[in-house]
Amino acid sequence: QVQLVESGGGLVQAGGSLRLACAASGRTFSGSAMGWFRQAQGKEREFVAATSGSSTYYADSVKGRFTISRDNAKTTVYLQMNSLKPEDTAVYYCAARGFSYIYRTVSEYDYWGQGTQVTVSS
Repeated sequence: QVQLVESGGGLVQAGGSLRLACAASGRTFSGSAMGWFRQAQGKEREFVAATSGSSTYYADSVKGRFTISRDNAKTTVYLQMNSLKPEDTAVYYCAARGFSYIYRTVSEYDYWGQGTQVTVSS
């Protein structure tokens, strides 16, 4: 079992920045695929970013503005979000799967956090 706990969400003005963190526990972290997803009200959960080993991948909507990173010593994955837009408003979820690969769909991940709210005001 893997437990994931997100933190760092909040209210920010458009153009501002936030850094989300996802603390993982329960199994080997360094070999796991980690991802960030988001779900806006009334919409489906969508892929934001993923990392596995030294590889990263981003949705087109956040490329160049968001950065995913991981600290294996702290078993934590981060999502640095810059130049935030109102359309980035959503609940952000951290996800994990115990294989070293880039996964980009909800169904490919086995473990999920409880989510953290990000609200960007215009």
